[in-house]
Amino acid sequence: MFRFLTAGESHGQCLTAIVEGIPAGLKINLEEMNAQMARRQKGYGRGGRMTIETDKVDILSGVRFGETMGDPITLRVVNKDWENWTDRMSVMGTPTWTKVTAARPGHADYVGVKKYNREDIRDILERSSARETAARVAAGAVARQFLDACGINIVSQVINIGGVKADTTNIDYKTLKPNNSDLNCNDADAEQKMHEVIRDAGQAGDTLGGVFEVVVQNMPIGVGSHIQWDRRLDMQLAGAMMSIQAIKGVEIGEGFGYANKPGSKLHDEMFYDENKNVYRKTNHAGGIEGGMSNGEPIIVRACMKPIPTLMTPLHSIDIESKEEVLACKERSDVCAVQAASVVGEAMVALTIAKAVIETFGGSCMADLLNNIKSYNERIKG
Repeated sequence: MFRFLTAGESHGQCLTAIVEGIPAGLKINLEEMNAQMARRQKGYGRGGRMTIETDKVDILSGVRFGETMGDPITLRVVNKDWENWTDRMSVMGTPTWTKVTAARPGHADYVGVKKYNREDIRDILERSSARETAARVAAGAVARQFLDACGINIVSQVINIGGVKADTTNIDYKTLKPNNSDLNCNDADAEQKMHEVIRDAGQAGDTLGGVFEVVVQNMPIGVGSHIQWDRRLDMQLAGAMMSIQAIKGVEIGEGFGYANKPGSKLHDEMFYDENKNVYRKTNHAGGIEGGMSNGEPIIVRACMKPIPTLMTPLHSIDIESKEEVLACKERSDVCAVQAASVVGEAMVALTIAKAVIETFGGSCMADLLNNIKSYNERIKG
């Protein structure tokens, strides 16, 4: 079984993740892991927190001399800002700080204090904060190194911010490469306009959301299953993406576009080449049919809502005074869609890694890779 857990608060001492189920013998590159952590902190429109933190991963268990041993891998990301919050986030002692009582519309604030019977919204916002995704990216960095060893690649791109859409017409998803621009957009003209709308929103004290897509390349046929609802690969990917803070919509392949055209225009026809290998001219299905990968690039798209913390606060309520007030302000971003695309990559990597391990088994990398090789040879006939 492959699984992972995260723990920690936004301004607590650290964030941690435990990754269980990675086979023994996987070589771990800490530099590459930290490169993923740095990508999550990039992006035009990010807030002041990014100037404080320089996220680095410490590996506390599960890896010896650069190789996994088969036991749980413990990861830690230290919060540098903790030293400025020791009075407000003390593990023990008596509270001396003013409580947060003005809830933010669109955040977990109000619902969380009601559900968990808290009097201070900080008890909710610290864990519900997107800062938690630093631990996910750390865990995802392990998963993507596992997938790299299996020959599977994951990339992403931002295709919409604040209504500015990138042109994806001529993109070859089989060969799409990582993008190092500050908004992770492959359309330079659209990216320039995205900069402009983010700047304008920031000056107005507002925030912007957008859409990104994550692509899985070189995926073997038949990962996932049609047998039970929870074994369907598309279900697992959709759930993983929806679990990311601020994600409100997910689609795979053509997604909601299937509502606009007849089946004759949307189902991906199959052909034989001269060597009797199957190929397709389209990929409307986004690489998944019947809950299983079909060999085409898997394309998962997610919509991120605008961040709920506005510098021009919205009308809300105070949970203590029971009065109508303006929502509280926390240090925040104007736009974090680029960062969300990196988190999306991590969640897709974790989901695909789980599915690959379940499909091919093996307690060590040598056995698992042999299983994949034998399977692919059988598939090819």
